[in-house]
Amino acid sequence: MKLRMLPALLASTLLLQLPAHAQQSTTAPASADAARDALAKKEGEGDQSALLKETLTAVDKQYSLIRQGQYQVSYDLNYSYIGQEKIVTDYSIAGLTLFEIENTSSHTITNTLSADYGVRNNLTANVTLPVISRYSDVRGHSGLSNTLGDISLGARWQPLEARRDRPNLTATTTVRLPTGRSPFKVVAGSGQATGSGVGSLSAGLNVNRIVDPVALFGSFSVTGSLPAKHLWQVNGTRVLTKVQPGPSVGFGMGFAYALSYGISTTMSFQQSIAAGSKLTFADGLKVKTNMQTSAMLNLGLGYRMSPKTTVNLSVGIGLTSDSPNLSVGLNLPLAF
Repeated sequence: MKLRMLPALLASTLLLQLPAHAQQSTTAPASADAARDALAKKEGEGDQSALLKETLTAVDKQYSLIRQGQYQVSYDLNYSYIGQEKIVTDYSIAGLTLFEIENTSSHTITNTLSADYGVRNNLTANVTLPVISRYSDVRGHSGLSNTLGDISLGARWQPLEARRDRPNLTATTTVRLPTGRSPFKVVAGSGQATGSGVGSLSAGLNVNRIVDPVALFGSFSVTGSLPAKHLWQVNGTRVLTKVQPGPSVGFGMGFAYALSYGISTTMSFQQSIAAGSKLTFADGLKVKTNMQTSAMLNLGLGYRMSPKTTVNLSVGIGLTSDSPNLSVGLNLPLAF
């Protein structure tokens, strides 16, 4: 009698030792509620609002603040291309003596490390350190430069507490230091400029509002630059001694859309209008350059690799002759 019961006891023991999902396989199929739970957001995946905030941070660092005492470090990789064709002509008494098409191209790769520190919950300090590699091919010579770009120091202040039922405002200010190679001191054939050559101060206002699964954002800024003095750059038959860049204004707008808990897309438009610069030469000649207008259409994709890491890829298309033809960017937050 006991030998006949032994197989049943062994079977019961093995069933108790099976994993939970193996035991369920012997029961009825999973219900619709169980299927919905399996497809629902799991703990640690975050939500669409958090993803949109991280996407806005990558699109423009001025949209996100961090808590007091905390810091964030991110890495940006950007490639831009500028290609132009210029018609060079020369006239004499007898008429046209020279007609030539000159091609100019420039490839720039910028590696930027950015660090943010929360001074207060509504005040964030920022520093950016760019390293620029630029190759330019112009008539008569070509060259490659690998140097430090212009370092920037900035601050972002949120005057009002962020709320979902109203737009969020952020005031910004940025000081750019002329640490890169100045275009006003580069000698022809000795390398390419990697900086602006002048210090500048920018102030702006940014607004954004998240309405799941869409975030709308816009910005406006004004920039003023210090003059570049005590120059001695040979330009043809004249020597450049001073440059006073004109002020500029910039604005932008766009939206971010969360396709899922891990994927988001962005589309934005940015434009900058700069007044002409005043040039002073050693012989007393003073010239003012034309106004410049730069506009870019940007398309982006964000992928949430983990609750703390969202990688963003963007592509920019130039819309004016003063803009880069193409720009490709990658933003990656660095967690320690």
